[in-house]
Amino acid sequence: MMLLFDENLSYRLVVALSDIYPHSVHVRDVGLVGATDEAVWDYAIRHHLVITSKDIDFYQRSILRGAPPKIIWLQIGNASTTQVIIVLRREFSHIQRFLKDAEAAFLRLGLDSDA
Repeated sequence: MMLLFDENLSYRLVVALSDIYPHSVHVRDVGLVGATDEAVWDYAIRHHLVITSKDIDFYQRSILRGAPPKIIWLQIGNASTTQVIIVLRREFSHIQRFLKDAEAAFLRLGLDSDA
């Protein structure tokens, strides 16, 4: 499962989570820093990536357009990179189920399990 980490998340997530989310990338790695949401959206579609972001805009776009791409919305406020890592590791099986669900466009995750 390949994630595309938005620029509001640390590029360090790529290495920190490479054992369970191999081949994931950060927008910085693919020349999309400062790009429009539309450009990030299109890149994710073309490369079969799941956009992972704290930005509500991707969540809202997924409601209007559906998938692809699928969106993981981290509703975690100003959480540290360590907290983001904890959430994405803790919710790994939930994320796998979400990705297998052909009808699901977005998954909202928070610091607690009930986001």
